[in-house]
Amino acid sequence: MAKAINAGLHAAMSADDKVLLMGEDIGTLGGVFRVTEGLKNAFGENRVLDTPLAESGIVGTAIGLAMRGYRPVCEIQFDGFIFPGFDQITTQLAKMTARHEGLLQMPVVIRVPYGGHIGAIEHHSESPEAYFAHTPGLRLVSPATAQDGFTMIQQAIASNDPVLFFEPKSRYWQKGEVDREATAAPLHASRVIRTGSDATVIGHGAMIATLLQAAEIAAEEGTSLEVIDLRSLSPIDYGPIVESAQKTGRVVVAHEAPGNASIGSELAATITERAFYSLQAPVLRVTGYDVPYPPAKIEAVFLPDADRVLDAVDRVLAY
Repeated sequence: MAKAINAGLHAAMSADDKVLLMGEDIGTLGGVFRVTEGLKNAFGENRVLDTPLAESGIVGTAIGLAMRGYRPVCEIQFDGFIFPGFDQITTQLAKMTARHEGLLQMPVVIRVPYGGHIGAIEHHSESPEAYFAHTPGLRLVSPATAQDGFTMIQQAIASNDPVLFFEPKSRYWQKGEVDREATAAPLHASRVIRTGSDATVIGHGAMIATLLQAAEIAAEEGTSLEVIDLRSLSPIDYGPIVESAQKTGRVVVAHEAPGNASIGSELAATITERAFYSLQAPVLRVTGYDVPYPPAKIEAVFLPDADRVLDAVDRVLAY
């Protein structure tokens, strides 16, 4: 996935010289995860900018560049480092277009490596997406495959609205086929990636691999799970989700972030509203616990795994 996103950035920069990259150590080093490796050599230091360690400054500068016709792509080195830029993102970037009655566009992409499974500590393994999904004016997406990493980063850069691009860092090394000529799905479309009949399981980012693993185990036990990749967290494409809920009657939502006031909360509420008479059980959530992110040695206890997903599946099937 890391190389696919790199290729997508290269393609976007080649197609439009107004696209430029900004972030800490993204130039000469190529980023902590090497996602921007080689781009400074290809496009020069005026388009791949190593910035000071100041996320508020990075986002504020990107806003100014967008006002002058550029399409800046900011990298937040780790998920937890985004909070020094939270004010700029939520009170300025998200509101600029509405503030100017639609006359000013904000084509800013903020790349956010997020999530656990890398043996790191707090501020390096968190999932802060709900903070931003709550803010009108921002778009949020998260690829789960190399193919989506390649296409979705280009679509995000082409958007005239600000996009937070949440990259599941534990999947950077996941290999997958990338068809550079394939017709891309819409940026904000959810997708059924495995069909099933007994229950629906929904997730995004790194959680997709866990859900597919759970579906394989369930199939061996005679249970058919339908797996949906959200892909977009704001807006959420509820069409395939509601259709699947109406078909199976049972839904489990899973993500790494804590469950309180989360993406999972919104999904559970909306599915209940739109598919109430089809549901055979409450919509259940499998999430990280409502505690600060734990030390690396016990992160496996905090993060949802296939066993916890299957336990929730058993509970919805028992109704």
